[in-house]
Amino acid sequence: MNYILAIDQGTTSSRAILFDERFDIAAQAQEEFPQHFPASGWVEHDPSDLWSTTAATCRSAIERASVAPSAIAAIGITNQRETTLVWDRATGRPIHNAIVWQDRRTRDFCEDLRESGHEEAVTAATGLLLDPYFSGTKLRWILDHVEGARERARAGELAFGTVDSWLVWNLTGGRVHVTDVTNAARTLLYDIGEGRWSEAMCDLFDVPMGMLPEVRDCAAAFGTTRPDLFGREIPILGIAGDQQAATIGQACFRPGMVKSTYGTGCFALLNTGDERVRSTNRLLTTIAYQLGGRRTYALEGSIFIAGAVVQWLRDGLRLIRDAAETQPLADRADPGQDVVLVPAFTGLGAPYWNPACRGAVFGLTRNTGPAEFARAALESVGYQTRDLVEAMRADWTGSAETTLRVDGGMSASDWAMQFLADILGAPVDRPRMRETTALGAAWLAGHQAGLYPDADGFAATWALDRTFEPRMPEAERAARYARWTRAVAATQAF
Repeated sequence: MNYILAIDQGTTSSRAILFDERFDIAAQAQEEFPQHFPASGWVEHDPSDLWSTTAATCRSAIERASVAPSAIAAIGITNQRETTLVWDRATGRPIHNAIVWQDRRTRDFCEDLRESGHEEAVTAATGLLLDPYFSGTKLRWILDHVEGARERARAGELAFGTVDSWLVWNLTGGRVHVTDVTNAARTLLYDIGEGRWSEAMCDLFDVPMGMLPEVRDCAAAFGTTRPDLFGREIPILGIAGDQQAATIGQACFRPGMVKSTYGTGCFALLNTGDERVRSTNRLLTTIAYQLGGRRTYALEGSIFIAGAVVQWLRDGLRLIRDAAETQPLADRADPGQDVVLVPAFTGLGAPYWNPACRGAVFGLTRNTGPAEFARAALESVGYQTRDLVEAMRADWTGSAETTLRVDGGMSASDWAMQFLADILGAPVDRPRMRETTALGAAWLAGHQAGLYPDADGFAATWALDRTFEPRMPEAERAARYARWTRAVAATQAF
């Protein structure tokens, strides 16, 4: 048994990657699925799409590698976090579409709780803020709006889970209802200090505790797959939410190490070790991972729109046909135009947490065209990342790393990564292995299975592809960032 199957279930697609004992990719498969937008600010997935694309890509990866199921030691899962599902325990059928992390339908409820003075207690227990982003308010919405749901939940007929729980339920044939600490910590229902579901938070959100999954370490026994799925029962030995899995995959095991992942959104995590740092700059305090019962904490900054801004150029404005066109287009932009795009399409995340504002563009001229829009789109990701890094520097009193480790689809853009280094005024390291999220899930399962080394041994395998050194003069860096902060202030004031 010298292979690990990593499931990477994301916001727009599901992927399966088969890693060998040297952490090399033997085969992979990916399948996109549709997004559903039933109302303005609402985002949903069909739960059957999440499961069917996951099962199909797993089978495809195994077939492409020509690997016998008996050679697969374990499965590791990483998933889009906060996305919320509720299903019937008896039939396994969802009672509503999955409500996606991007969904903003519970904004008014969050505001009501905040105005009633509940946010301090919420943050003290969960490390999170009152925002529609997290699972708790989405779960309450389902219980309130699906006929009979709350009564059935109280009767023990319904199960709640984030995507990892939904996948494990289906992989095991409904035998196991579990999650890991990193996903539990994103629900607004989990006390990250005590390491258990919070009765007070469940009371606040009117969630019956009987519908919650059992919480386990990131590397643990999560059950075995149905034998008919892949030809034999395969143990599931690792789970972590996507951003925590990327933190592990980037080998950010030392306090002070920072990684930033660029997918649909952008998420930066700073490892704070066993110290639970309370942010004074509206960052999140969360669990980076838990191994052997020992919790490691992190400060996290969440940007809702990163790679999605390139999708907007393609699908919304139709300025490009492929994401790869963005970089050469940005290169042709007029350097004399100072176009600033604030991509608050679903509100602003950290450190602003303003779900009400929407996107805006500043500095348009008669000569502004596709090239200037492409440049402004890529630059917006760098500006937003600096917002997060500035907040982390203010919150963290320990010895923070000056280098940012990056991964995710947008990290492949040399243009975007160079601008990121320029606007941060700090080096940006891109690893050779770009699939760090799946790799993190694979390491968790592989280490638990005895195939992979410990954290130190795994960290020794991290390899650099390229370092982007800052080249922008300090005066220009300061002027550009000041222009960005003015644009964000104007966007929120509109």
